[in-house]
Amino acid sequence: MLFNAHDVISNASLWVRRFSPLIPKGGVVLDLACGSGRHSVWLANAGHQVLAVDQDVSAVQALNNALITPKNYDLEQAEWPLDNFEFSAIVVTNYLYRPHLDQLPKMLQEGGVLIYETFALGNGEFGKPSNPNFLLNPGELLAFSASHGLKVVAYEDIYEDEPKPAMVQRLCAVKGELKQRIPLQFQG
Repeated sequence: MLFNAHDVISNASLWVRRFSPLIPKGGVVLDLACGSGRHSVWLANAGHQVLAVDQDVSAVQALNNALITPKNYDLEQAEWPLDNFEFSAIVVTNYLYRPHLDQLPKMLQEGGVLIYETFALGNGEFGKPSNPNFLLNPGELLAFSASHGLKVVAYEDIYEDEPKPAMVQRLCAVKGELKQRIPLQFQG
């Protein structure tokens, strides 16, 4: 299957698009559970080197972008496959695997940004995912960031009806201090 890079970019999450300008330049960004690479392409177009990881990265490989390094990793094995990596940012959307969640703050460089967005408890009312193992509990991302000393830049725990009805939690947090202004909203 071939993917149009423009379509991939236009499908990038508004949350990721809004907060990606906070990512420090010069480091590598981790797109965790990258799927089709929509965020990898968005981040590469912003000038970032991206490590795109998932069980199947064939869609990302097909994009053939020099700034994106796709890697096949089983993110749900007992051993965390990304030990000893450091990133200027980590982007996670529509993915939750709690056994390795605590690894993410350890991999952020000082000043690094975590942008996280996934489904929350109550989403089963609207469709999949509906298994509580894959849904965030109320306030879970806030508690997670506090327990790891991350500074919360923005947080939402909401029902949304676009692009389809869902319960969603979103977090943007920084390890250390934020060095720039927070964007009010995505422009573009």
